[in-house]
Amino acid sequence: MRILLKTVPMLGLSLVATPAFAAGLPQLDIAKFPPQLVWLVITFTALYVLMSRVALPRIANVLEERQNKIDDNLSRAEDLKRSAKVAAEAYVKAISDARAKAHASIRQVKEKADADARTRQDDLNAKLKADIASSEKAIATARDEALAGIKDVSTDVAGSVIERLIGHKAKDDVVLDAIEAVLKDRA
Repeated sequence: MRILLKTVPMLGLSLVATPAFAAGLPQLDIAKFPPQLVWLVITFTALYVLMSRVALPRIANVLEERQNKIDDNLSRAEDLKRSAKVAAEAYVKAISDARAKAHASIRQVKEKADADARTRQDDLNAKLKADIASSEKAIATARDEALAGIKDVSTDVAGSVIERLIGHKAKDDVVLDAIEAVLKDRA
């Protein structure tokens, strides 16, 4: 600023010294400076009043509205953030509840299936035991019949074999006693 104040008077003196500039440029004529300064003050004052009373309040209102809108948007964003957090927590809780319910349902279905399988297994085991018992009875009956029949058949076969080997028929009592002795040794 000091430099500007030192150079302005020098500039003014150098311009005044040259009459060609003074004649062609009235704003540089020192004799016309006071009215120019008055108009400068009037213009500056009018512009200052216009700016301070009209333009700057409008700009201030626009800035204030903008700040209010930004604050409102920030508060709505915070509200939305809180509600989103609550919704996310509710979602996570619902998912965990659904998983727990699904696990309980699966466990219940598995236990029911296991119980049904055990019941069917027990029924099948009982049926198989009954079938085995009846089969064993049938086998024992068939074996007894076969053994009873074996004595008769073996007596006939042994008698036929002895008759062919020695040429005469052996007594049935002797052959039957021999066959019973062999069967007792094997049993």
